[in-house]
Amino acid sequence: MQISRRRIAPLVIAILTMAASTPIWSKGPTSMPSEKGGITVETVIDGLDHPWALAFLPGDEGILVTERPGAMRHWHPATGLSAPIRGVPSVYARSQGGLLDVVPAPDFATTRHVYLSYAKEGTNGRASTAVGYGKLSADHASLDDFKVIFTQEPALSTGAHFGSRLVFDRDGYLFIALGENNQRATSQELDKLQGKLVRLHADGRVPPDNPFAGRKGARPEIWSYGHRNQQGAALNPWTGKVWTHEHGPRGGDEVNIPEAGKNYGWPLATHGVNYSGAPIPEAVGKTAPDTEAPLHVWEVSPAISGMAFYDAPLFPAWRHSLFIGALKEKGLIRLELEGDAVKHEERLLQDLGERIRDVRVGPDGYVYVLTESGKGGVLKVGLKQ
Repeated sequence: MQISRRRIAPLVIAILTMAASTPIWSKGPTSMPSEKGGITVETVIDGLDHPWALAFLPGDEGILVTERPGAMRHWHPATGLSAPIRGVPSVYARSQGGLLDVVPAPDFATTRHVYLSYAKEGTNGRASTAVGYGKLSADHASLDDFKVIFTQEPALSTGAHFGSRLVFDRDGYLFIALGENNQRATSQELDKLQGKLVRLHADGRVPPDNPFAGRKGARPEIWSYGHRNQQGAALNPWTGKVWTHEHGPRGGDEVNIPEAGKNYGWPLATHGVNYSGAPIPEAVGKTAPDTEAPLHVWEVSPAISGMAFYDAPLFPAWRHSLFIGALKEKGLIRLELEGDAVKHEERLLQDLGERIRDVRVGPDGYVYVLTESGKGGVLKVGLKQ
């Protein structure tokens, strides 16, 4: 039987329309999978504007992605990428500033609270990092009743070193990893919140057992200090401790396990120098008295951002690993762990030439990375099986 050309054209159009609307997660990627060196890569989302963070919502509710200019979007395989979600706070979108991290509350299933960190302009024209939460609507179209629970004080940034990452620990405390606003000395000043890891209750109250609570001349929110620009934080699933990482200057990116009340050195101790090549004026060396050495350090900076521990059963070869994104070196770093020690380092995805801003492990056991080169997107990364 012959089919006329008039009948073929509508049939082709119908097939193409069906293919274009195919949900990504459950029925195939938006682009053909790439397989190289035992790694599989699929594009899940593309066309994002300077994306900064992604978060998986509990259950089958999909993904939230922040874009640094000030938008947050929802994605689900059945509906695709949403328009910007209403109710997101206005942000200071200059240089490194803008909308930053996003995490659902531990009790999201009942409260639907979603937490955001972002750069906020102060009354002096400078900016700092703020954190707040709102209630995500059932249709994911709005973030309602947004409430600011933390503002980094004083506001000192002209566009640099906001941090920041948000992590809830097993007891429900909220840790906020902050930058020092490119004001080096403030990392050592306990009356300021620059260059600090902060610990709060979920509603913004200060826990009375914080290490500097009740101490004159110190901010009670502080958990640890002496940090530079923290753009990675995650909860270790085996120990329950919060790990962070931070950019060094030119050299000296580092991973830390911040302990209560301890000093992590910046700018007194660093493995790096200024971008001009000149020494850091305050530095006494790679170590300094009464400061903690980093768990892991890179003498040449990959420019790290985002981090996630891998404890899923899907890829046994990746168990007990820490994944970290690299901006300057454009790749994914895998640190193989033995307890709290790094026993091996591997570089992945460097052939893609993508700046990786965030890393998360999905509920399906794949590693999801957020790229920001050109029009950014979300890639689903796995091992050949």
